[in-house]
Amino acid sequence: MSIVYLNGTFMPIEDAKISPLDRGFLFGDGIYEVIPSYDGKTVGLEPHMQRMFDGLAAIGIKSTRTLEEWKEIIQTLLAKNGNGNLGVYLQVSRGADVKRYHAYPENVEPTIFAMTTAIKAPVEADASKAKGFSVGTTQDMRWKRCQIKSTALLGNVMHFQEGYEGGNDEILLYNADNILTEASSSNAFIVKDGVVITPVLDNQILPGITRKLILDILEKDGSIPFEVRDITMEEVFNADEVWVTSSSKELAPVTTIDGKTVGNGSVGKVWEAAFKLYTAHKFEY
Repeated sequence: MSIVYLNGTFMPIEDAKISPLDRGFLFGDGIYEVIPSYDGKTVGLEPHMQRMFDGLAAIGIKSTRTLEEWKEIIQTLLAKNGNGNLGVYLQVSRGADVKRYHAYPENVEPTIFAMTTAIKAPVEADASKAKGFSVGTTQDMRWKRCQIKSTALLGNVMHFQEGYEGGNDEILLYNADNILTEASSSNAFIVKDGVVITPVLDNQILPGITRKLILDILEKDGSIPFEVRDITMEEVFNADEVWVTSSSKELAPVTTIDGKTVGNGSVGKVWEAAFKLYTAHKFEY
């Protein structure tokens, strides 16, 4: 039985109920986070929480829990669900009003919900054993505030479904200028001539925590050069390696794009080296 947290109380998921007038339900008016954990140890907890606080501020929802209170909720939730390999899902909506109305209501308490879901055990950083991802590509048709981790994910869901129906694990997105943005549920990286490259953060791209950790780890280690800049889709198709990254995927190597082989068709050695560094340092954040 899964134990969840709802508005101050831990309870079986079957007992968790919200109002049909909750603005998270009616409008997707809320912010969420997913924090990976392994045997009770979280990855990137504070960066995740800072992104959530930033998102709440961006849409005008007042945070009613401190960082320390959130940490206690998360650790208690993990313990009540047996630790193991779990993703912690956090969601804060604006709350329930007495009517459906587009304008932000006043004097409404946010709805705070948290649960855990099983995630895969960490993949070994071994290029000879790693599974290569297959991805498609399509023009990015989502809204223009993708830097906010909103619960209104229909645009992302529709893009992911497009990739899924094409038999792919993910789908890479590009803007009207043929510049790579991200993937439907991941950030994107390419490797060319040993250099790791990822797009510049702006309103088209979610500031991924795994992305943030990788770049910080690469900078501190210094053994793998990297760049943060615009990437054309021509560069994507001519890359030696392509990766997609997220809290649940960690660093996933891509070996096929639109049915075409990436590089030599094998999981790359730069991926292996970068993933070994990430694996060694991910619990430091």
